[in-house]
Amino acid sequence: MPDSLPTAGQRRPLLLRLTMLLLLTLSITACGSRQVQDSLVGSTAQRLVSYAVDELARNLPEDDFAPLRGQRVRLVSHGLVDPTLQAYADARMAVELQHRFGIQMVDGLEESDQVLRLFYTSIGTDQGLLGFYLPLGFVPGVDESTRINLITLEQFHGVVEMYYYLGAQGVEQRGEIVQVRRRTDALGLPIITIPISTLP
Repeated sequence: MPDSLPTAGQRRPLLLRLTMLLLLTLSITACGSRQVQDSLVGSTAQRLVSYAVDELARNLPEDDFAPLRGQRVRLVSHGLVDPTLQAYADARMAVELQHRFGIQMVDGLEESDQVLRLFYTSIGTDQGLLGFYLPLGFVPGVDESTRINLITLEQFHGVVEMYYYLGAQGVEQRGEIVQVRRRTDALGLPIITIPISTLP
């Protein structure tokens, strides 16, 4: 038997090393994920959403709302969101309509010239993770979301999206979907996380 062939005793450590290398390769994850959160715990999440609401209000199209100057408009909103967030967004929209377009906001249907129905399709935060990382959630006693970043892009966005119907009761016209996304992202490395974009 030639000397270059490993013996059975030598093959075992080699097989163990190859198995460990394969497991390490499989455990390093390269993927993207996105998680939608309705919780606004923390100042950053609150600022992301409130800045997005503010920008959405400022982006209301001039062509649809400028002709309503001086008219009485009733605002009615709908959404599958937290009622507190919906009320906040409604209040911001009403202020924009009054100050920018000179629209008078009214509560009663009988006293209104026009009805604005807002449909919020999203008000909340998105969290995303892209890149390469080593998950540690399989280790007993370690939180399942624990990981070691190799190189990742960590995304935290505030998102507000809506569409609307505007016009006299019964003959409302649908507007385009309007969306705003405010973001704060970071580059995740094994030892440090570097902010890429931050809130003002």
